[in-house]
Amino acid sequence: MFDTVLIANRGEIALRILRACRMLGLRTVAVHSEIDAGLRHVALADQALCIGPAASARSYLDPKAILDAAVLTGAGAIHPGYGFLSENAGFAQAVQDAGLVFVGPDAAAMRRMGDKVSAKQAMLAAGVPCVPGSQGALPPDPAAVQAIGDAIGYPQIVKASGGGGGRGMRVVRRADELLQAVAMTREEAGRAFGNPEVYVEKFLEHPRHIEIQVIADAHGHAVWLGERDCSMQRRHQKIIEESPAPGIDRAAIARIGARCAEACVQIGYRGAGTFEFLYEHGEFHFIEMNTRVQVEHPVTELVSGIDIVVEQLRIARGEPLSFSQDDVVLRGHAIECRINAEHPWRFTPSPGPVRRWLPPGGPGVRVDSHLYSGCEVPPNYDSLVAKLLTHAATRDEAIARMRGALDETLVEGIETTVALHRRLMDEPGFGAGGFDIHHLERLLEAGTLQGATA
Repeated sequence: MFDTVLIANRGEIALRILRACRMLGLRTVAVHSEIDAGLRHVALADQALCIGPAASARSYLDPKAILDAAVLTGAGAIHPGYGFLSENAGFAQAVQDAGLVFVGPDAAAMRRMGDKVSAKQAMLAAGVPCVPGSQGALPPDPAAVQAIGDAIGYPQIVKASGGGGGRGMRVVRRADELLQAVAMTREEAGRAFGNPEVYVEKFLEHPRHIEIQVIADAHGHAVWLGERDCSMQRRHQKIIEESPAPGIDRAAIARIGARCAEACVQIGYRGAGTFEFLYEHGEFHFIEMNTRVQVEHPVTELVSGIDIVVEQLRIARGEPLSFSQDDVVLRGHAIECRINAEHPWRFTPSPGPVRRWLPPGGPGVRVDSHLYSGCEVPPNYDSLVAKLLTHAATRDEAIARMRGALDETLVEGIETTVALHRRLMDEPGFGAGGFDIHHLERLLEAGTLQGATA
């Protein structure tokens, strides 16, 4: 048991964690870089400590600085949020070795599921369907690699075992392209992730991106909390998420959700996590597991009524899940728009001072943001500044509510992607639902979204 949580993150997720801690009566410690001293969660935490300069490598990505801060402030647990050190198994192990609690899975589970090759092997053993591909990392012998690729068939995609965020991937459409793609991806993976291992999978041309939210305790209980459709993407970065996924049979969702929960029990997983799938021609294909809370977790919270971050903290304290699968009832439809400090069409970063911030409100509207009038959006970190969500009885009503919320949203001083989201709410393909992961890129390439407002 612990009574103080160190929040090893910044921005909206740090504020989100702080609020969950308050729900449970837990004290909070905010660690921050020099440039982040004015953030909301820093002012609201019971204790705050600067751990380094703006550069992430010398602050939020410095395990020693964070552990020293925990010891100095008497924090018994560290919540990593998402990004930064949230999926770093070495950091999770160091936290445990220091006699502290890491709010998330243990290092062994994180290593197993963080490596895409071992994760795929674990899922196949658990009966979770995977994309057809190599059974493990590709061997060094070029002839063996070519034989594996030819057996899978083309097109296919070469992926880095330790990759993520759309990096470390190359599409191969012909047999004579495979060896060069493998060599280039190995080199990139070694530089970017410190792991040159790569594998190959069949490339799905028009998939949707569907993910299953799970949560498991240390007592052998695991549940799934519905699915999210994250197909509105640009360069593998999610733009809009929603739940439930339009047009997918609920019985099929229930079957894959149950398998994911069972897989958590089999691998001894503890905490919140997300199984990500490509969905095409009525079939689910596992691609990876995120061993942390997702950016888009509020979508699931709105349809399930379950506070995922509070459950994370309870599980980390050794408590069993406070509900069973039978207690999970999904109601209505939720949509999330990620608001980034970027130009809405060119997607170039737009840091700087926020002169005025007026978030929307009203029934069924939720805003997760650390912005306030007069704050500064620094150029050093991810450009996400707010998550705008709406919840209603039906998808059409949730979209209508989102239109109104976007119209109410006012951010002055920086450019944001609010205008992009406004156009997407009226885009026929989005309105119909069921689009694939390339839909937004096709729209941007054609210039149909920018219109007169570009």
